[in-house]
Amino acid sequence: MKNAAVEERFSFLDPQGHRVAAILSLPSGGTDKVAVLCHGFLSSKTSSTNKALTRLLIEQGIGTCCFDFFGQGESDGPFEQITTTLGVQQAQAALDLMKQKGYRRIGLMGSSFGGLVSTLTASQRTDLACLALKCPVVDFAEELRLGFGPDEMAQWKATDTIPNIMGGSDRIRLRYAFYEDALCQIAYEPARSISAPTIIVQGGKDEHVPLHQSQQLYEALQGTKHLEMLPDADHQFTKGEDFNRMTTMIAEWLIQHLSNPPA
Repeated sequence: MKNAAVEERFSFLDPQGHRVAAILSLPSGGTDKVAVLCHGFLSSKTSSTNKALTRLLIEQGIGTCCFDFFGQGESDGPFEQITTTLGVQQAQAALDLMKQKGYRRIGLMGSSFGGLVSTLTASQRTDLACLALKCPVVDFAEELRLGFGPDEMAQWKATDTIPNIMGGSDRIRLRYAFYEDALCQIAYEPARSISAPTIIVQGGKDEHVPLHQSQQLYEALQGTKHLEMLPDADHQFTKGEDFNRMTTMIAEWLIQHLSNPPA
């Protein structure tokens, strides 16, 4: 193996003072290049995507920083109070910390909800070497309306609970304020100001994120960009070949733009 990973588990504070749990994985020989990886809704920093990308990047001498969003994994909660706005604040704090630690080239990657957070975060920065998005949510409010329908949206507003979108039978406590915040955090217009080279990878059979969201996001991006649609892949990239292709494409994008200095 080209590089063995050295793992450091730590935590940092977001602007609200919440403790955010994180893992910094570095090649044994050290590096000045790192990718911050943002997981999806109801997931964690140790997601299968984050683990696969960390392995692929470490082999090429690039570190990763994976963290748990508010109320998920080992970070402070409760989950029911999460908002996209808070997620962006936490991603910004993670990136700022990597800069403080002296990393010279920093990339950002996000999955689904983490993709929305990463898009909004990247739109506010000019210091990212690249951006990678796996089935990114662009308009979460629209996705929720389409997925739940009017009766379920009304029940959410009345009870501050939603169905388990990951397939479980128990309802999940999530304040309706999440939806109200999402209405103000639609990423199409912010994406127009992203300067970092951006790749979007989405499954053609994604059952959660509408395909037009990725297509419109791609059109909004003004810089170097690539959209890859895997025709038979679902939201989770359940098939092994789809998962491998998705992680390989994202890793190659990150490696390309983190390894080569800008022209």
